[in-house]
Amino acid sequence: MTKITPLEHSVGLMWFRRDLRLEDNRALVHALASCKQLFAVFVLDANILDQLPKQDRRVEFILNSLNELNNSIQESAQSKDCGLLVLHDNAEHAIPSIAKKLGATIVFANHDDEPQALSRDAVVRGELANLGVSFETHKDHVIFERDEVLSQLGKPYGVFTPYKNAWLKKVTSHDLDPVHAPVLAQWGKRPKGLEKTQPPTLEEIGFERTNLSSLGVPQGAQGAHQLFKDFKERMTHYQDRRDFPFAKGPSYLSVHLRFGTISIRTLAKAAHEAMLKGDAGSSVWLSELIWRDFYHQIMFHHPRIVTSSFKPEYDQIVWESGASAKKLFNAWCNGETGYPLVDAAMMQLNQTGYMHNRLRMVSACFLIKDLGIDWRWGEAYFAKHLNDFDLAANNGGWQWASSSGCDAQPYFRIFNPITQSEKFDPEGKFIKRYLPQFSDWPSKALHAPWLASAPHESFKGVQIGKNYPAPIVDHAKARELTLKRYSVVKKAI
Repeated sequence: MTKITPLEHSVGLMWFRRDLRLEDNRALVHALASCKQLFAVFVLDANILDQLPKQDRRVEFILNSLNELNNSIQESAQSKDCGLLVLHDNAEHAIPSIAKKLGATIVFANHDDEPQALSRDAVVRGELANLGVSFETHKDHVIFERDEVLSQLGKPYGVFTPYKNAWLKKVTSHDLDPVHAPVLAQWGKRPKGLEKTQPPTLEEIGFERTNLSSLGVPQGAQGAHQLFKDFKERMTHYQDRRDFPFAKGPSYLSVHLRFGTISIRTLAKAAHEAMLKGDAGSSVWLSELIWRDFYHQIMFHHPRIVTSSFKPEYDQIVWESGASAKKLFNAWCNGETGYPLVDAAMMQLNQTGYMHNRLRMVSACFLIKDLGIDWRWGEAYFAKHLNDFDLAANNGGWQWASSSGCDAQPYFRIFNPITQSEKFDPEGKFIKRYLPQFSDWPSKALHAPWLASAPHESFKGVQIGKNYPAPIVDHAKARELTLKRYSVVKKAI
C-alpha cells in the first residue's frame, strides 16, 4: 500500500463507487488516516442511469446498500448530521462541484478499470486539478491488477492457466489480509442544501420498485457477510456441486463482488487458506476468483474487446442477420427455443436477474453456435438483465463461448443442449422450477420433449408446437452450419 501521511489534509472526500462498504476498503483507509475531516459521496450517475429501464434490480440493490452504508457512517460519527452524500448527476460535474463546495483538498477513490470509467476519471482528475484538488486512487476491487502479474517477458497473459500459476506463485498473506489504519478523521457534517439524512428513494430518481425484495436476495454489507458465512460451511463441496443448477452449490456472492459490499480479500483469503490445507472445493472456487482478476487485467490491457473480438480473425465471421436473426434472438431472450434447459435458464434470468454459471455457458453457446447469432447480442442482453453484471467478466464469458476470446473453448467445441440437460439437470428439477408446465413429466422425457410419446404431450399439460414451442433449430444441422461459419477462422489461423 501507498504510505499514509497522517492528517496531511484538512478536508478530504471519499468517493464510493463499486466498493459499498466501510470494512477493508483501501481508499477509505487512506482517507480516514490522512484527513482531519472526511466527507463521503456516492454519485447516481445520470450517464449510466438514463440508459437503464425504469425497473432495474441493480438500482434497487444499490440504493438499499447505500442506505446501509449511510447508516454505518452515521453510527460511526454518532450523528445524523453526518452521513453519505448521494448526488444524482453525472460524475464529471458532481465530484469537482461537491469537492469545491466542501473545501476538500483531496478526493479518494478505488480503481475502476473499465474503459468508460477510466475516461470518466481522466475528466474528473483534470477538473479537480483545475481547482487545486488532488485525486488519489487505490487498488481494491481485485487481488492483482493491471501490470502486477506478467509473463517472464514482461507481457500480460492471454491464457488463464499460466496466469493462474503466476498468480498463485506471487500471492502472499499480505495481499489477502484486510487493510487497517488508524482512524484519525472526523466525519464532516452535511453542508447546507444537502441536509437530507437518507439516500433518495427509487421514485425520487425516476425508477420503479422491482421484485428484488420478494426474491430474498441479501443486500448490503450485512447481506454479503450472511451469504459468505453460509458458503464457507459448504465451500468444500463447491467442486462437486457447482455445475448443477438445482443444487445449492454457488456462493451467490457475485452481485456483492460487483458492488463491493464485501472485500475480495475476505473471500480469497478464506479460499486460499483452505486450499493450502488440501481442500479441493476451495481450490476450485479460488480459481473462479482468479478468473475474475484475469478478465479484469485483460480488459485493462485490451480495451478494444468491449466491441471487438480478442482474436481479431474471429471478426471475419458472418453472423445471421435480418428479420430471421431477430426472430431467433427474441425466442432465445423469451425462453422459447424449444430446448427446456436453455429456456429455463432464460426464464431464471428474466425473472430473477440471476443465472447459474453452467447455464450461462449453455445458453451463450446455444445462441452463438446453434442459432448463429453474434455474441455481442447476447452479451448486451446479459448486461441489461444480470444483477451481477460486470463488464470484464461478462465480456470474457461471452467471448469464451464464441471461441473469440482469450483462452476460449475451441470453435469446434459445441455444447449439445440435450446432453448438457441430461448431465447437469438429470431429474429435471431446475427445468420444472422455471417451466412448471412440465411439472408432471417424467425426467427422461424433459430433455428433448418433442421426442416424447404422445401421452406425455397431450395428457400432461404440454402440447409441443402449441403451448410449448417445437425446437427452433435442429442441433445436428446447426452444428454443421457453425463449423462452416467458423471455417473463415480456420483459414486465417
